[in-house]
Amino acid sequence: MAVIALTVHHARPDAIAEGRAVAQWLSSEGHDVVSFSDDVGLVSAPDGPTVREAANVTQIDLVIALGGDGTVLRTIDLLGGASVPVLGVNLGQLGYLSEIEPNELRQSVTDFLEGKHQIERRMLIEAQLPDGRRHLALNEVTIDRAHSGHTIRLDVSIDGRVFTPYEVDALIVGTPTGSTAYGYSAGGPIVAPTHQLLLLTPVSPHMLFDRTLVLEPTSAVEIAVAGHRPGSVIVDGREVAAVEPGATVRCTAAESAAHLVVFGPRDFPGLLKAKFKLSDR
Repeated sequence: MAVIALTVHHARPDAIAEGRAVAQWLSSEGHDVVSFSDDVGLVSAPDGPTVREAANVTQIDLVIALGGDGTVLRTIDLLGGASVPVLGVNLGQLGYLSEIEPNELRQSVTDFLEGKHQIERRMLIEAQLPDGRRHLALNEVTIDRAHSGHTIRLDVSIDGRVFTPYEVDALIVGTPTGSTAYGYSAGGPIVAPTHQLLLLTPVSPHMLFDRTLVLEPTSAVEIAVAGHRPGSVIVDGREVAAVEPGATVRCTAAESAAHLVVFGPRDFPGLLKAKFKLSDR
């Protein structure tokens, strides 16, 4: 018997229905089905098996994330750095983090439990906030302007040495996984997701220097809010804190990693071709 957790996209009825069906199937197979506080009520059908809230994430053998890339990102956040395998099931648009389609789920879970899988480790960023709180990001940590219509000034230091001030709409500290997310939209490079590095990308810079910096994974990036305009800290699309002038956010590679379940080598060039509709000629 395995302990298997479910997470679902809260705004997609098909993901919720699939979660309930999966909970029913897993329970009938003798597995212990759990979920997280925001998902338990969604995956527990009135006439279905009891899905309890996970008391200790380290006791989970597998998390099945039903939705899309956003659901996988939320799942990684819920795990808080625990080395628990995550299997992404794509019920949205073509994603970068979802390994399988819904019709492949039961066979894929069976293969996982029989050891017929691999684990792809993805680096995480740890952001230390001014109040001491820490957040993990699989895609990126963004220091954004608090009010539209104005830029924000951010003073950047790398490994304890002053680098330069940025006058921008936002500044992204991203991972290779995040290079196809916000960093790509801001003009950053596309990086194969299993690399180990940090990407520092300005968004709409009001300055001559507008390039992405590719930094060592051991680098520490400190971003101080300068001037008189406040900002906000956004982690994988979620606003987690407001930052006032004088406050500093420190970003480093996390000691822990995300563990994504794959069933063979991931065809990253093929995924890019499908995502961007690239031609063979």
